[in-house]
Amino acid sequence: TLTAALADSNSSTMNVSFAHLHFAGGYLPLDSKGWRSTVPALLVAVCLVGFVGNLCVIGVLLRSSWKGKPCMIHPLLLNLSLADLSLLLFAAPVRATAYSRGVWDLGWFVCKSSEWFTHTCMAARSLTIVAVAKVCGTYARDPARQVSTHHRTLWSVLGAIWAVASLLPLPEWLFSTTRHHAGVDMCLVEVPAVAQGFVSVFGKLYPLLVFCLPSLFASFYLWRAYGQCQQRGTETPNLGHQVRSRQLTVMLLSMAVTSALLWLPQWVAWLWTWHLKAGGPAPPQGFIALSQLLMFSISSANPLIFLLMSEEFKEGLEGLWRWVISKKHPTASASQETPAGDSQAFPANVPESPAATPEKAKAGSPSSSREKTDKAEMPSLPDVEQFWHERDTAPCARNGDPVPWEHEDRETGDRNQ
Repeated sequence: TLTAALADSNSSTMNVSFAHLHFAGGYLPLDSKGWRSTVPALLVAVCLVGFVGNLCVIGVLLRSSWKGKPCMIHPLLLNLSLADLSLLLFAAPVRATAYSRGVWDLGWFVCKSSEWFTHTCMAARSLTIVAVAKVCGTYARDPARQVSTHHRTLWSVLGAIWAVASLLPLPEWLFSTTRHHAGVDMCLVEVPAVAQGFVSVFGKLYPLLVFCLPSLFASFYLWRAYGQCQQRGTETPNLGHQVRSRQLTVMLLSMAVTSALLWLPQWVAWLWTWHLKAGGPAPPQGFIALSQLLMFSISSANPLIFLLMSEEFKEGLEGLWRWVISKKHPTASASQETPAGDSQAFPANVPESPAATPEKAKAGSPSSSREKTDKAEMPSLPDVEQFWHERDTAPCARNGDPVPWEHEDRETGDRNQ
């Protein structure tokens, strides 16, 4: 009992002493062993699902571009999947490791860069969604026209997205550092007194630029595109393009709404932490852990949305799977593609070799065998053939003769002789 009382007193003093600290990198000194095992396990599950899903999306998009189907939306969706994959490969494992250990032993550089890298990828995907929504609005306005652009413009747009996304969360890099507090190493955000005003402005302006405005613009573009698809209805010569435009708009709108809803708790926790007053109530550890888990689950939700709502993605995924299987088993696929006796595996105008076997002769078409039997049953006489051949060719030759009477006299003399 005394040991339990001492443990409770230590945990209460630890919670009080840690209440005023601003942790960076998603690290929290969780006292419960259940939290230290549950949160990393859920993060690992989210990483596995998102890793497989985003690899499938990237594979389908790359294969469609190799097959000669360029589209402006494809590179933007590829950039979105790359941002999600970067989050799952580099940011989520750091969070899982920090939660499982309870102390920060990942080093100074990881402490400064983990939160900055996470928000850089999230800002990049938020700005990419706005660009995709803008292109979707252009496509919905005229579905028959291919929305394409030059490679230089595309690379400029992608470079601008990542440049802005890396500059916006730069204060998190500047003010994050490692400190030894209460006997353990921690990753904290320490703001000097000189920069208090700047951090106050940053805490209000950053969510507006990264979350609020991009979500508003993306929703506006996609909702207007959906309205244009609904107004046309079925009275259009390009019905197939209209159906594809409506499906694409609904899919992107669902993706934008899902991302905003799953990202909203993280921004509530972020604003609460950055504007925490001295002596004020700190956000609960469970709420912060849940908000971060929902934020990383966005990267796993997007491939599922593509799979459920895009017929083209399903077809591309099936084609990618068949291609992978054919690469794994080249001999079996070659034998299936060129089976013995299959006439479709060879060109139709290739003649048979003289040394054809009786089995190949039997495998011929029924029409050719009928023609052969008809020719065998109705032989042609050579005298009759010569007569009809002379009858057909003689008038043609005489019609082209400039002096036909001279030939008639010669033929009459020859007959008399």
